[in-house]
Amino acid sequence: MLTPTLRLTLPSRANVQGCPSAKSSPLSRHFAAQESDQDLPKMASAVLGDLSSTSALAAGNLRQAQGKSIGVFTSGGDSQGMNAAVRAVVRMGIHVGFRVYYIHEGYQGMVDGADNIKEATWTSVSGIIQQGGTVIGSARCQDFRERAGRLKAAANLVKLGISNLVVIGGDGSLTGANCFRQEWAGLLEELEKKGEITAEQSKNCSHLNIVGMVGSIDNDFCGTDMTIGCDTALHRIMESVDAITTTAQSHQRTFVMEVMGRHCGYLALVTALACGADWLFIPEWPPEADWEDHMCRRLSELRTAGSRLGIVIMAEGAIDQKGSAITSNRVKEIISTRLGHDTRVTVLGHVQRGGNPSAFDRVLGCRMGAEAVLALLEAKPDTPACVVSLDGNQAVRVNLMECVERTQQVAAAMKKGNFENCVSLRGRSFRNNLEIYKILSHVKPPNNPQQSPVVVRQLSRCSVDGAANMFSPSSTSNRCPVPAKRPRWSADDNNPLKTGFECEHVFNIGIMNVGAPAAGMNAAVRSAVRTAILNGHQPYAIYEGFEGLAEGRVKVPKWMDVHTLIGEGGSYLGTNRTQPAKLGLPQIASKFKEFNLSALIIIGGFEAYDSVLQLAEARPQYKEFCIPMVVIPCTISNNVPGTEFSLGTDTALNAITDICDRIKQSASGTKRRVFVVETMGGYCGYLATLAGLAGGADAAYIFEERFGMRDLQTDVEHLAKKMVEGVERGLILRNEKCNENYTTDFIYQLYCEEGKGIFSARKNVLGHMQQGGCPSPFDRNLGTKLAAKSVAFLAEKMHNNYKEEGGRVVVECNEEDTACLIGLNRRTVQFSPVTHIKSQTDFQDDTLTRTVSIEEAEEFSMTTTLTPVTHLKAWSDFKHRLPREQWWLKLRPLLRILAKHESVYEVEGTEASIE
Repeated sequence: MLTPTLRLTLPSRANVQGCPSAKSSPLSRHFAAQESDQDLPKMASAVLGDLSSTSALAAGNLRQAQGKSIGVFTSGGDSQGMNAAVRAVVRMGIHVGFRVYYIHEGYQGMVDGADNIKEATWTSVSGIIQQGGTVIGSARCQDFRERAGRLKAAANLVKLGISNLVVIGGDGSLTGANCFRQEWAGLLEELEKKGEITAEQSKNCSHLNIVGMVGSIDNDFCGTDMTIGCDTALHRIMESVDAITTTAQSHQRTFVMEVMGRHCGYLALVTALACGADWLFIPEWPPEADWEDHMCRRLSELRTAGSRLGIVIMAEGAIDQKGSAITSNRVKEIISTRLGHDTRVTVLGHVQRGGNPSAFDRVLGCRMGAEAVLALLEAKPDTPACVVSLDGNQAVRVNLMECVERTQQVAAAMKKGNFENCVSLRGRSFRNNLEIYKILSHVKPPNNPQQSPVVVRQLSRCSVDGAANMFSPSSTSNRCPVPAKRPRWSADDNNPLKTGFECEHVFNIGIMNVGAPAAGMNAAVRSAVRTAILNGHQPYAIYEGFEGLAEGRVKVPKWMDVHTLIGEGGSYLGTNRTQPAKLGLPQIASKFKEFNLSALIIIGGFEAYDSVLQLAEARPQYKEFCIPMVVIPCTISNNVPGTEFSLGTDTALNAITDICDRIKQSASGTKRRVFVVETMGGYCGYLATLAGLAGGADAAYIFEERFGMRDLQTDVEHLAKKMVEGVERGLILRNEKCNENYTTDFIYQLYCEEGKGIFSARKNVLGHMQQGGCPSPFDRNLGTKLAAKSVAFLAEKMHNNYKEEGGRVVVECNEEDTACLIGLNRRTVQFSPVTHIKSQTDFQDDTLTRTVSIEEAEEFSMTTTLTPVTHLKAWSDFKHRLPREQWWLKLRPLLRILAKHESVYEVEGTEASIE
């Protein structure tokens, strides 16, 4: 069923720039644009212009919330990012005309009433986006479980005219809200009979509308890919693991680390994948009966292989096959007694709930909070209670009780011992994480899997029917071995590294970095090396990119060479921006031949994509380039076409957000201070925009959205008004190449001059600190998964395109789909050219939503796609190194609305249901 969404319109920056009419598609104007400095700004303005003009019809709906009230509360356990959600609900609610009330202390405050329910103002949520926990409090409430308590709560709400509730909590809190909604009519009738409310009050609040947001660090709620707080909890866990690693290495200790999650193993699983843990206990995947022997053998082999530490990750709800609890102390005793290792237990506990929220959780809270308000604005008496969830990279509205029922099915399946069903119910992301962990958790490559019970057992657990016979790495004097025969193996449909074929030969896979260093590069290298070995192929590490290849700086890495890379920042292989055309394609082709490369993985940014494009287009002249090639996008700029996220952007975004928090703190300590901060990103405004949203910035200037003196003056006036209203600080972000004339110095001097007597200004250029630091959990896991799937793709193409030539086996292919870029996109069509995606998209009218089930949502949610680089060429601005379509531009109006600018915001929520 197709239902129109609501768009909210106010005078916006796009309107004053003379944007084109909505009658012409932004895509058609996009392709009509010439390669000039103004191409991208025109395109972005066209998109925003379409939004403003097409939504003019809905302008009458803008203040339809006048006279209505929203109550927002947090319930159950707290989680980081709740404050961002509360802030978004308050500000978006006020923006569309609602009166918004805080309900302090959750359901208990609703029952007690009085000072626990207070009206919120715009300034009352200023400065809370970076705070952990919940500023309005949360509590468990026994009174609300009884009808008498719910009767008191209803009376308190009706007296204030509150008939719309935003609930931020877990499944218990959301279930309670739905029960409250179902009883609402009866409660009001009883209150009216008792004389506690008037007939008019009862009529004005005759229907209770409920919208939920899931705030939980456990990520145990079905119907959403991520819950508010989960990403930050992973940050706290990974910080602890990284800190413990140094002391464990110093003393050759084994650490058993217990993480939270109740009966959900998501935190433990992602942590194990992100740190390369040696053993994992989660309730959805209990170990076999002989797990003690297997675990001790694994840890012993690691020490023999040269590892100085051992890391065992445990979910607090870990159980065995019989359902009996496995405790961290029991695991410690087994390791200490059998192996004699110095073993310590670390229970992280509520540290995981603390600290400042990550950039992801802040942006998630902002998007969900805004969407919750707009869902209430659209709600009708017969609209069922819904949960605003995250499906891939899109906000969706899912029936509340359908999600709760699915969540309860997981607990029921676990109680029955049906663990396969548990994993399935957790969703595709959970399944993929688990399978890839199984693949990469080997201690070493098996020399003879047929005689190794450990390897046979491990491979069987990850649904692999057979295994490759590994060979010793070549010596430096024999760098180019002729592909050898090996035992055949295949993978079934449940394996994310599925190849669907049998391969008999060993091929050489080159792995290199091209472009600027970014967090996640090393995680991708580690995964590519180990997955290649496990597939029976020979990885070749190419140092210093194409320059290193030209000079012969190539090495065959061993299994343990990459053991610790997953948590390291920078580039282990070394990287630079030099592309093959600059060095000379004949020289590069000769090196491909010298090292007998049968496939190539390039990890890097726009230069990496351009390099593979150069090689692919040169195939008719150089048969050495007729091999399968994959680009893994890795750049902090997030400017690579064919993917919505690049490796490194999450880490960089967190670094910028953290610095902005410190800058805002400085501004708070100095009366009436505005900071102008310059971010990196080249011509791409992703970092400035998302950091602005996560950091609560007042404005973010980017290349894709044109701005002029009038806009700068408007922002100065906005800040002056803000100072007068009591918020005596300001934050302005500027992308480094947003405008060659309006430089950081110019904007700083303008603010200094125009703000005289009202505020002072300072500037900060963040520079290369945005590239440094340890990778975030997201970047570690994304790098691991993209590299593993890239190797599987290459293995399939090599198998399908090899032939005997002159007594040796060579790979030769020149089809477009053998030179691809792997990325995260909302569509699931593998190897889909962008031109095909174009035909499936209505760019003129994107105001329709589709009701889908959770099963369908998994098919349409964000997943890995492989797009031929030749098809991406038409969608690339090579002069500015930018893709011509960027999803995050739709978030810019939200940034300005939450900063109290008048702007346009498009509802992004898609209605979804279980069935």
